[in-house]
Amino acid sequence: METQAGGSRRWIVLVTLTFVYVLNFLDRQLLGILAKPIQDSLHVTDSQLGLIGGLYFAMFYCFIAIPVGWLADRTSRVTILSLACAIWSGATIACGLATSYTQLVIARMTVGFGEAGGVPPSYAIITDTFRPGERGTAFGIFNLGPPIGAALGIAFGASIAALLDWRIAFIAIGAIGVVTAILVPILVREPKRGATDLNPVATPPAAKAPFWGTCAMFFRHPVLMLAALGSGATQFVTYGLGQFAVLFLIREKGMTLPEIAIWYALVVGIGMSAAMLISGRIIDRLSRRGRIVYALGPAISLAIAMPFYVAFVWAPAWPLALLLLTVVNCFNYFYLSASVALVQEEVRPDQRVLSGALLLLVMNFIGLGLGPTWVGAASDWFKAHGWDHGLQLALYTLSPFYLIAIALFLTLARVLRAEQAAKVPA
Repeated sequence: METQAGGSRRWIVLVTLTFVYVLNFLDRQLLGILAKPIQDSLHVTDSQLGLIGGLYFAMFYCFIAIPVGWLADRTSRVTILSLACAIWSGATIACGLATSYTQLVIARMTVGFGEAGGVPPSYAIITDTFRPGERGTAFGIFNLGPPIGAALGIAFGASIAALLDWRIAFIAIGAIGVVTAILVPILVREPKRGATDLNPVATPPAAKAPFWGTCAMFFRHPVLMLAALGSGATQFVTYGLGQFAVLFLIREKGMTLPEIAIWYALVVGIGMSAAMLISGRIIDRLSRRGRIVYALGPAISLAIAMPFYVAFVWAPAWPLALLLLTVVNCFNYFYLSASVALVQEEVRPDQRVLSGALLLLVMNFIGLGLGPTWVGAASDWFKAHGWDHGLQLALYTLSPFYLIAIALFLTLARVLRAEQAAKVPA
């Protein structure tokens, strides 16, 4: 069966969607990257920083994704993606114009509103453009968006903040996003739903997946929920760390913004990119033998990452800390391509955008919403109770969530193994 976008066309689609994801994640990470100058300018505490980058952002990002996903399953996913990119990019410009904490909160919530329409439609477009056995690699490339976005954000955001002003970084990156939003419908065509499935489900043209029926299916489905909860526990660590990593390296390890712009950008770019590419290839190769790799891969990688994470937080100097963090970033992100591919293959073509949105709802509300909020509140609590190095202690408290994530992925592995055994003829 041929793909909907044959030959080089499908790679143009993938590259375009990946670039949009780069901007999506870059805009999202700017707040953490520029935390120090923002704190100095607007007098923001660690708790306030955690709320604005966590719970306040996630309230819009997670829950708006559900109606957006439902709408995209019924209309043009490309159009939804283009409009979403325009909204979050305009709101990013507004972040650079904010003169108070309240204005920054409103602008960041609007960024979350726009970004809610970015990833779920892209998941479905990729699934309907690449065949099974190719999707792990495609999602691995697409998921280069976060590391590239984070690395570029660190490099350019920190450099601009050091040379000019933190506001210029928000305005410049937002302007690039507005132009990209205009180009998306030109470069990406709407693929036919289910076009690349090996065993497509026959669905009448007029039939549409019911909103509440799809939601009920997702939350009752043990495979989907375990994948979402395991990913959420993982993101509690990754987003909790990501929001405060630059501030931690400056405050506790003695790095400067110019050093951050070079060395931390390289660490994030190399570590996370390696994880996305390697995990996608591994998933494609091993999933042909059985779907259990979607669960065991993340569980094993997180077990490797955990001791390196604890060592990173402890490290007495920033060169050693960054070396350890490179390993952490490499193994922290194996879960993403696995969970996305598993969820997209587990549901019908007309449920893919909404199911992707529900996956993001669960994992991002737990990880993005609560992770940074927890770290910021814990940091201020430790400082208020007389503890030195409050942010360092707060990052230590993320360690148990590795164990929770590993346990959830191992449970998912047992469910997938049982399903596979049940399908084997006696």
